[in-house]
Amino acid sequence: MEPGHNEGTETRTPHNLGDCRVVGTVLSRIGDKWTILVVMMLTDGPRRFNELKRLVGGVSQRMLTFTLRGLERDGLVSRTVYPTVPPRVEYALTDLGRSLQDPVQALGAWAFSNLPAIQEARSRFDEASPT
Repeated sequence: MEPGHNEGTETRTPHNLGDCRVVGTVLSRIGDKWTILVVMMLTDGPRRFNELKRLVGGVSQRMLTFTLRGLERDGLVSRTVYPTVPPRVEYALTDLGRSLQDPVQALGAWAFSNLPAIQEARSRFDEASPT
């Protein structure tokens, strides 16, 4: 048996370094705190920029713009401009973006359920660490 191999599990082809770097760029995008919050706010349907800014809370206009553009570039969010005066712009999850909802919600649920244990561990660490 090879190291890291568990009996009864399927074997996986080892990934090369180039694959890891590419996957790292995707994980960097979806692991960003603003991305997680934007995806969560778009789960109920399309939203306008200012509505997203208000719902996300604490995000600057520049950072929200940067996050939405990155999500749009990666195919996770669509941007629709309506020809009104002033123009109305809505952001919505694409099919690919909706496929991210379950993992994001699972991660959020994990964070909420483990928050007390994490806070306790932080307190123990901080008390034991010299300042």
